[in-house]
Amino acid sequence: MKAFAVPAKPPSAAAIPTTATARELAGTYRLFAQLGWHDLIYNQITARVPGTEKFLINPFGLMYREVTASNLLKIDLHGHKVEPSPYSTNPAGFAVHTHTTAGQVVSCQRDGLLPLSFTSVFYTGRLAYHDFEGITLEREQSQRLAADLGRSNVMILRNHGLLVCGASIADAFADHYLLQRACEVQFAAQATGAALIQPSNDIATHAAEQFDLSARKGDQNRMLFDAMLRWTLELNPDFCR
Repeated sequence: MKAFAVPAKPPSAAAIPTTATARELAGTYRLFAQLGWHDLIYNQITARVPGTEKFLINPFGLMYREVTASNLLKIDLHGHKVEPSPYSTNPAGFAVHTHTTAGQVVSCQRDGLLPLSFTSVFYTGRLAYHDFEGITLEREQSQRLAADLGRSNVMILRNHGLLVCGASIADAFADHYLLQRACEVQFAAQATGAALIQPSNDIATHAAEQFDLSARKGDQNRMLFDAMLRWTLELNPDFCR
């Protein structure tokens, strides 16, 4: 597999074959392992198979550093395997869900993510919340979570962790990176015990609009994701097999 180059014009999701989607998803698992965004064999990242109602997900029981393009599982909308595999699935798994320390710390705070930093203001007006109900295994609970998510792609699961969706793997990765970074900065800033400066809501909203406009120019999410995949390809090229 060649190193991921920065494309002049990224292809549409429908144009990407399943094998390419599997390689990108496997590479994303390795990236999360490299960045420390994993919880042993738990959590999950999923990707829709272009043009279908099927999804790819990690085999439950493997660590993120063990995931490859060939051992990913294909599941339907109900989380059932649609192809033979010796591995089982995590029935709670769709999208990107993590239990990072910083994400869980912020999820336990009554006010959630505060617009304290350059990164966190990006989520002004974009962040959804869902109250803790235990592990999401029941259909009714999933429906409540989806209702709380609404039109947002980023959510803090209270007392639990982070949840991110996206139109592409690249978009979901970029959003998780920024949300995780915002949580890390808030955690560190609060730990100093010093008085914190919080921008006004008008300034935070304006900054969020600037971020959104900038991110859409030249598809920066795709460029960021490709750069990160080149890094993991250099360190862990076996994810492509």
